[in-house]
Amino acid sequence: MKAILLTLALAGTATAQTTVEFWHSFGDAKRAGWIQARADEFNKAHPGLKVVPSYKGSYNDSLQATILAARQGKPPALVQIFEVGSQLALDSGAFQPVSSVKNVDFSDYIKPVINYYTIGGKVNSLPFNSSSPVLYYNQDLMKKAGLDPKRPPTTFGGLLKACQKIQAAGLDAKCFGMSLNGWFVEQWMAEQGATLLNNNNGRQGRATSTNLESAAARNIFAFFKALRDNGYYTYSGKLEDWDGSDAIFTNQKTVFHITSTADIGNIRDAAKKAGFTLGVGVLPIPDGTKRNGVVIGGASLWIPKGISQEQAEGALDFALYMTNTKNMADWHKLTGYYPVRQSSINLLRQQGWFTQTPLQLVAFNQLTQTVPSPATAGSLNGAAIQTRKIIEEGLQKVLNGTPVDAALRETKARADAALSDYNANFK
Repeated sequence: MKAILLTLALAGTATAQTTVEFWHSFGDAKRAGWIQARADEFNKAHPGLKVVPSYKGSYNDSLQATILAARQGKPPALVQIFEVGSQLALDSGAFQPVSSVKNVDFSDYIKPVINYYTIGGKVNSLPFNSSSPVLYYNQDLMKKAGLDPKRPPTTFGGLLKACQKIQAAGLDAKCFGMSLNGWFVEQWMAEQGATLLNNNNGRQGRATSTNLESAAARNIFAFFKALRDNGYYTYSGKLEDWDGSDAIFTNQKTVFHITSTADIGNIRDAAKKAGFTLGVGVLPIPDGTKRNGVVIGGASLWIPKGISQEQAEGALDFALYMTNTKNMADWHKLTGYYPVRQSSINLLRQQGWFTQTPLQLVAFNQLTQTVPSPATAGSLNGAAIQTRKIIEEGLQKVLNGTPVDAALRETKARADAALSDYNANFK
C-alpha cells in the first residue's frame, strides 16, 4: 500500500507544472519556429515549468489583448511589446518591472538598449528583438553615377550631393527611397541630441508637448523638402509601407534606402537575387551635427501582474534563457536583430561572424557608439502610435508641397492635442 501511495505521489509531482503563457508578435515560421525551439529546450531542462508560446497578432494587437486579459484576471505570464508601447504598458498598470521579480544582473545588456527600457530607475522589461536604422545602397548604381561605394554619404548634404550626380547620370532609378515612418524622425532628433518631447523625452515627468517646431525638427522637414523639390525621393505613396519601400530598393529603382537593421539579411538575399552588390552605411544625419547615436527600436519582454510568483519567476527565467549569450548570437544570425548582449557581440567576433558578414558591423558600431542621454534613450509617450502617424502625415504634406514651417506648425498642434487628450486620462 505504501508503495502504491509513493508511486501516486511521485506521479503527481512529475505532472505538476507551472504554465508560462508567452504571447508574441512573430507570425512567420522562421522567427516563431526559433522561439518555439527555445521553449522546447527550456521545458526539457525545467520539468516543473511549461512555456507555451503563441502568436497574438501585431504588436498593438498583442498589447491590447494583454491589457484586456489582465482586466479579466487572466493575463499571460510573458508578453512581447514594441518599444513605442512602453508608456502605454506602464500606464495600463497591468505589468510589473522585471527588476522587481527577482535580482538580475543587467550589466551585460548593451547600454543604449537597456537604457530605453529603464524608466524611473527600474528595468521594466527585458530587451529581446532590437534594431535601429541604417543606410542601404546599391554599389553598382553608385559606380554608374561616378560615386565611390566605399564612401557612402553620412549627412543630409552628402546625400543630396550624391543625388545630384545620380540624377545627372540619367540612371533608370531615383536617388533615394524609404518608408514614410515617424520612427525615423525620432532617430534624427536623437542624432542631433534633441528630445522629441518635453520633460526630457517624457522620462523626467509625463510628456505634455512635442518639440516639433525646434531647429532639429526643422532640419528633418527641410531635408524632405529638398528631396521633393529636386525629384530625388520616391516611395509607394502609403504611410509606414516597409515592404513597399524595400521592394523599390531591391528592384533597383533607388540607389539609396533607409530602413531597419533587422532587414539586413532579407535585403542582402534580395540584392543577391537581383544581381547587385549591397552596401550598408551609417544613418545620414543633418549637416553640422555631432553624431549622438540612435534610439533602439523593436520590442522587449514584459511580465504582467496578477500571476503567481512561480509564473513570474518562470517567465523571467525563460526570458533570460531566450536572451542568453549564445541564443542572442544565433537570433542575430537568423534575423539581423541586434543580439542585445555585449557577450553575444564578443562571441560573434570570436566566431568570425563580422568577417563573414561585414555589413552587420556598421550597425553594431553605430549602436555601441551611441551617447547615453534623454534624447537617445527614446521618447515615452502613451499616444505614440497616434503621434507617429501625425508626424508621418506632416512629412507627407511637405512632399505634397506644403511649406516646411506651416507643416511643422500643424503637425505640432495635432501631436500636442493628441498628447493632451491622452494625458487627460491621468489627471
